[in-house]
Order: sequence, then structure tokens, then C-alpha cells
Amino acid sequence: MLTRRRGLATLSAGVGAAVVARLFREPTMPIVPTTSTQRLPTIYLPHGGGPCFFMEWTLGPRDTWDRMAAFLRTLPERYPGARAVLVISAHWEESVVTVQTGARPPLLFDYHGFPAHTYQLTWEAPGEPALAARVRELLGRADIPSREDAQRGFDHGVFVPLKVAFPEALLPTVQLSLDASLDARKHLELGRALAPLRDEGVLIVGSGMSFHNMRVLMRPSARLDSQVFDAWLRQTCEAAPPLREDRLAAWSAAPAARAAHPREEHLLPLMVTSGAAQAEAGRLIFSDEVLGASVSAFEFGATA
Repeated sequence: MLTRRRGLATLSAGVGAAVVARLFREPTMPIVPTTSTQRLPTIYLPHGGGPCFFMEWTLGPRDTWDRMAAFLRTLPERYPGARAVLVISAHWEESVVTVQTGARPPLLFDYHGFPAHTYQLTWEAPGEPALAARVRELLGRADIPSREDAQRGFDHGVFVPLKVAFPEALLPTVQLSLDASLDARKHLELGRALAPLRDEGVLIVGSGMSFHNMRVLMRPSARLDSQVFDAWLRQTCEAAPPLREDRLAAWSAAPAARAAHPREEHLLPLMVTSGAAQAEAGRLIFSDEVLGASVSAFEFGATA
């Protein structure tokens, strides 16, 4: 089982190091609005529970997070054309949408009660001020107000899953906040504004959890409610885009919606990734049961 930071790095290196070194650009190259040979999909992924991939897990089976970690390690091969990553994490909300602009963002250990070594993790992915500026430009064109934050670090919704996926930390990475209104339609619109980045080699990642009700995990109600909501979510994400957006905008009316998400911040990154795919199809790419609840990942705009 993947239990410790060293073990995960060893397992990841066989795939990640060679693939990233061969296929991804140098982190110092600026992002410019050029057209890529292939439009990148967008992805909504589960980021786990705190630093779960880098510790000995004792709350439930020892292999609780192994399948999710294995899925995250497939990202370099799944998206070989990516030259930078834009992450919308469930763990950053601002009254005005805010872009991280620092060249070397630190890590924010915004979790509590975990082993001491998990507060010493490192992941030194560079920021990309040029990409941050491009994000603000696109938001401005869509009349979406924005701000910038040069001090903001990567929260665990960013560095925990991406440390698994890209342990070498070569890809420039920029984080974008949620809008604190938590309005689903606003986040769909936010995604639509960002869509041109997909033609510029930028992988748009929504980082959350498709089920996020910590109070009921490992209870029978969590399994039932998560299965009901997960089935609705899959049907919705795989629906034709006009219907997909209407359903996502009204997500709280879905079966077991508030049982799955008493507060919607972990679902809203999905809205951004769906919106950025515009009229393109969505599909389920990962599903698992974690701590008694169904959890899924979705991809939008894939060509095959």
C-alpha cells in the first residue's frame, strides 16, 4: 500500500519523471496566447482527504486512497500536451475572483490534526505570472471582475493531488479562487471565459470531491446518498452540453444533493471545468468508494 511520502515518490517516478521530462516545456518559458496543435480537455478530480496520500492511513482500510492515487498518477500520460496547469480548488474562496500571481508559491498546510511529517511536505512547482495575467485578461473580456494575489500559496486542494500526479513539479501551476457567492451559474460562466486556455497548452483542473459530507462518512446513509447523487452527477456530466449546464446550475435540486454537499465549495470546481468545455461532451473517467461514499472524476472536451 502507498503509505508514506517516500513510497509514493518511488512508485510515481517510473511513469512521471520520464514522461514529464520528455513532453513538458521548461518552467521558465512564458505562457503566450498561441494555438496548440490539440485542444486540451478539462478535468474535475477528487483531491482526497487532507494529506491522505502521504501518510499511514488508519481511519478505515489501509488501502483507502490507493486507487485514487493510482488514477492521479495517470495524468501525465493522459494529458501529454499540457505545458501549464490552472487549478480551481475548493479551498480558496474570495469575494472577487482572485488569481495567484507569485513566481514561486509556497505551500499552505490548510489541514488539521494529521501527522507532523505531513506539514513538512514539499512540492516546488513554479508559478507563472504570464499565465496569471492571461487569466485576468480573459476574465476581463467576459466582464468578470478579478484581483491578483502575489503571496498566495498552493493549498492542499492543489499540492496534494498534483504532488501525486506530477511529483517532479516541472509544470508551471497557477491557482484561481472560487467566487465566494458559491453561485453555480457564475462558475459555469467563469469556465466559459477561460476556455481559450485549452488551445494554449493549459490544463484546466477543478479540484474538489464529488461527495463531501464529512459528518456522515462511514455511515450507511453516506453510501446510499452518495450513490444516488453520483448517479445523477454522471448522467448530468454525460448529457448534451445545454442540458448539462442547466442541470449543473440547478444542482441543489438533484436527488440527495444537500446530503452529498451540505456546502457546495467542493462541487463548484466541476462547474468551472464543465463551462470551459462549452459545447463539448463530458464523461466519467474514475469512480471509487472511499470511506463508504462514492467519489468520481469527470473529463470534458476529450477528442477520443
